[in-house]
Amino acid sequence: PLARSLAPAIALAREGFPVDARYRALARFRLEALRASPEAARLFLKDGEVPPEGWRLRQPELARTLEALARRGRAGFYAGPVAEALVRGVRAGGGLWTLEDLAAYRVAEREPVRGRYRGIRITSASLPSSGGIVLLEMLHILEGYPLERLDPATRVHLLVEAMRRAYRDRAVHLGDPDFVKVPVALLLNPAYAAGLRAGIRLDRATPSALLPGAGPAEAGTHTTHLSVLDAEGNAVAATLSINFPFGAAFVPPGTGVLLNDEMDDFAAKPGAPNLYGLVGGEANAIAPGKRPLSSMTPTFLDDGRRLAILGTPGGSRIITMVLLATLDYAAGHGPRSWVGLGRFHHQFLPDEVQTEPGALPPAVVGRLEAMGHRVRVLGRRWGNMQAVLWDRARGVVEAASDPRGLGLAQVLPAAGLASRAGPRLVSAGRLEEAPQAARAGGGGTAGN
Repeated sequence: PLARSLAPAIALAREGFPVDARYRALARFRLEALRASPEAARLFLKDGEVPPEGWRLRQPELARTLEALARRGRAGFYAGPVAEALVRGVRAGGGLWTLEDLAAYRVAEREPVRGRYRGIRITSASLPSSGGIVLLEMLHILEGYPLERLDPATRVHLLVEAMRRAYRDRAVHLGDPDFVKVPVALLLNPAYAAGLRAGIRLDRATPSALLPGAGPAEAGTHTTHLSVLDAEGNAVAATLSINFPFGAAFVPPGTGVLLNDEMDDFAAKPGAPNLYGLVGGEANAIAPGKRPLSSMTPTFLDDGRRLAILGTPGGSRIITMVLLATLDYAAGHGPRSWVGLGRFHHQFLPDEVQTEPGALPPAVVGRLEAMGHRVRVLGRRWGNMQAVLWDRARGVVEAASDPRGLGLAQVLPAAGLASRAGPRLVSAGRLEEAPQAARAGGGGTAGN
């Protein structure tokens, strides 16, 4: 029941949690925006400043809102006192919400995107999340190369060129399928990927300006991912986002509800970059009732022997992080390896290879630059991948949480899965226990 599921969240909102260094960094990043909203400042700051480490952040109004949701279900949020308070607060802040807007909202249930890469069944997010389509398009391009036999620089070069072309198609073609006709079958056709592959030189970067597409374009930064496997073998990959840290930094008084700023995921001006440098075209232009394009990529991988559940926050870099993890899975590695991989990224525009510090050896960077790539080493690492692997053949379940961020990897004791999968189940991450079912979850600092 919903009330039981929400009980821990209600308790956490009421009792609070101690502020840590990560919270302080995010609050400092959005300090002026939080100060601009009296209710957000009251809830998330202390006397208008970033709260000290250890200060307990309590959200009693949010607890009451969640209690209304637990008691009344949908009607506890989209109608009645909570809805009235939400609309009143938004309109007082200059917004346009109406009670009719909330009452009309419906969850859109869509079939996931499915495909294959070298015998691996891949199930991922469908539109308006771009993750599944872009992931599979990149994999189809790469399937024509013997990646495992290539030298490191050539391998990275080919991955970057696949990223470039798939993100170009994201910018040009993808949007809410209820509003635009998206050529999904074409984009996922191996013959189309072969045509893109034919335009890739092994020794030279393709300038993005030579690929037809949207004009110059980063995507959201406050996302959470959960990967779960239960004792019956049921699997969940769930990615949730309010986009930028603290979303819109606006809380309608009396609700405790922090509003998102997901409208940034639309192409407000086709060809112009959003907060994360992503460009979009007319397919993702704003329209009433339309849902914005996202990069969230909750994914299942299954080669018949090993089931993987993974996902991550990370804005526009989410899809390329899942790509790197998928290739690592295909190479036979496990979740501890996937979450710890050094990361690099290309998204068509800006025309540059972005890397984490130390992700690429200097010799590889030099080769890439000689091929014509612009390589930019960012001063930070990104993502917070959460992954679970069920190795049916070995009777092993593993869970891993990204060392970059806050999260938990856990394998819980019981009977069901252990009796089917075998006696040896392990976890990797911040907690180890005797196992049965596995989960990995973590909040992120990059959304979309």
